[in-house]
Amino acid sequence: MYIANYNRKTEAVFILCIFFLIFCIARLLYIQFFRSEYLASVARKQHNLFIELEPRRGVIYDANLKPQAVNISVDSVYATPRDIKEKDKQLIIEKLAPVLNADQASLKEKMSKDKSFIWLARKITTEQSEAIRKLNLKGIGFIKESKRCYPNTYLASQVIGFAGLDNAGLEGLELTYDKYLKGEPGWAFILRDARQKRLDLQNNTFLPKDGYDLVLTIDEVIQYIAERELDKAFNAYHAKAGSIVVMNPFTGEILAMANRPTFDLNEYISVNNDQRRNRSVCDLFEPGSVFKIVTASSAIEEKRVNEEDKFFCENGAYRVANHILHDHQKHGILTFREVIEQSSNIGTTKIAQMLGADIIYHYVRLFGFGSKLGIDMPGEISGMIKEPRFWSKTSIGAVPIGHEVGVTALQLASAVSVIANGGQLMKPYIVSEIKDKYGQNISKFTSRVLRRVISADTALRVKKILAGVVVRGTGKLAKMANFTAAGKTGTAQKLEPNGSYSHGKFIASFIGFAPVENPVIAIAVVLDEPRPAYFGGVVSAPVFKNVSEDVLRYYKAAQTFKQTTDLDDTKPTD
Repeated sequence: MYIANYNRKTEAVFILCIFFLIFCIARLLYIQFFRSEYLASVARKQHNLFIELEPRRGVIYDANLKPQAVNISVDSVYATPRDIKEKDKQLIIEKLAPVLNADQASLKEKMSKDKSFIWLARKITTEQSEAIRKLNLKGIGFIKESKRCYPNTYLASQVIGFAGLDNAGLEGLELTYDKYLKGEPGWAFILRDARQKRLDLQNNTFLPKDGYDLVLTIDEVIQYIAERELDKAFNAYHAKAGSIVVMNPFTGEILAMANRPTFDLNEYISVNNDQRRNRSVCDLFEPGSVFKIVTASSAIEEKRVNEEDKFFCENGAYRVANHILHDHQKHGILTFREVIEQSSNIGTTKIAQMLGADIIYHYVRLFGFGSKLGIDMPGEISGMIKEPRFWSKTSIGAVPIGHEVGVTALQLASAVSVIANGGQLMKPYIVSEIKDKYGQNISKFTSRVLRRVISADTALRVKKILAGVVVRGTGKLAKMANFTAAGKTGTAQKLEPNGSYSHGKFIASFIGFAPVENPVIAIAVVLDEPRPAYFGGVVSAPVFKNVSEDVLRYYKAAQTFKQTTDLDDTKPTD
């Protein structure tokens, strides 16, 4: 009896073992054929860590290789919620919130996620990093990341633009040349053990390709001078906005471009779109009398007038169709030269009537108005000029004096450069070179002539007339003590929403170049709604004068330094 019971128990155990063995084999087969890929992926995630290696974003330099945009290494703070006990999370949140200037509710939401890694804050300040380290919080760690930094803060802010949190260009040159600046990311596979310790980094790395560097045509010193003087006028005359463009009239190189209001590039998140906008290329306005250089040039080029031809300016009031045109002061008989020097609307209109709408329109387009100039930065607009078939009966008394036409500050600087350089319209550009981190040239940009606008003789004759504007005419406040200058003033009434011209809102402008004999700079200054003074000759001409004086002194000092250095290099050595 005992033996029989023992045999039955043995058989039962044996059968159970057989069933268990069959179950294990079935389970192994199921895992092998149906769950193998899933479990292998889990194992790979546990033991193989994929890390993207961030490339160095290219540096932006000025013309003298002074850095305007660089990268610095900063901390980003993260948390590992799975490693933090629930009772500790609230304490961590309370301690971190004031340091990170964060909302406790948002931190709580992040910490409540069932994840092994979450970002709490990206690219924090050194002070924040040090404060968090002193707290010595479990489950909180740091990763070094690259952050874009702008050492000159406000300088050329709308031109340079900025890169975002992930070092992608968002505005200005940072956006336009992003594909060159950003580089290409690399990667690394890291093997970890069961305790997540790194075991291997060899033979599993693809190094990132660093971004290229930009060299601008902008000169940091000239940019500073332009911004300083524009800022003075902007504040002194309580203007709504302002722009200044300084360029080399013979090459089209932009030496400085500034706008007001402006912003600190390192604090771009807190500024509005109005501050970010590069008004020099994207703001449209009626230019007023600075536009008379087009009418004067076309009259001389078409051989319809001479400098001493006389025009009766109707003692300040002249009917054009159903509109009475006025001068800012009453004039009788003026020579053609004096019409431009004294900025007579009536005299200019009579000259335009001699030429006709088609000729005026032809030269307006030749000077670059009504189309983009092709500058290598975002936001440029074409401006506005109607074809003659759409002109009204009064347009012949409006377009030649700078109304019923929309322009940008960049277009004005390019137009006056035509007079300065002998009659050619140059393509403006702001990046001169693209280089790699070793200084090897990738691309080089040079001056390009878009077209000939007027003959060299016409340009020389108009140049002399514009010099007279500064010496005897409406631009006397642009006159410098040690250098000659030529230019044109402009004061334009702004349009009201109902389509009528305002009697209290004006655009004050001045365009010019210096020195007259051999121009090295051409400048356009525009102030929007200055007050209480609003004439271009009063508000904008002094900005031109101050910028020109300091820039020419700077050039003279740089030339003297170069000559001295060259002499030192030629001295014999012992």
